[in-house]
Amino acid sequence: MELICPVCHQSLERNGDAAHCATCEKDFILQALCPDCHQPLQVLKACGAVDYFCQNGHGLISKKRVEFAISNE
Repeated sequence: MELICPVCHQSLERNGDAAHCATCEKDFILQALCPDCHQPLQVLKACGAVDYFCQNGHGLISKKRVEFAISNE
């Protein structure tokens, strides 16, 4: 999934829970959301792997299905 800058609409460079736009030189915070209920996901990190868990009854969510909300830092 490609993340798009909400300011200049160019691709964002993702770095963990943050993203940077090289075109407009702005930084953004990313929040993982459940694709089913659109509520924030719990991020589980272990042994180099990152998993996402929905505490609202949807269980583990595949990285491919996670939606990201972009907000200014």
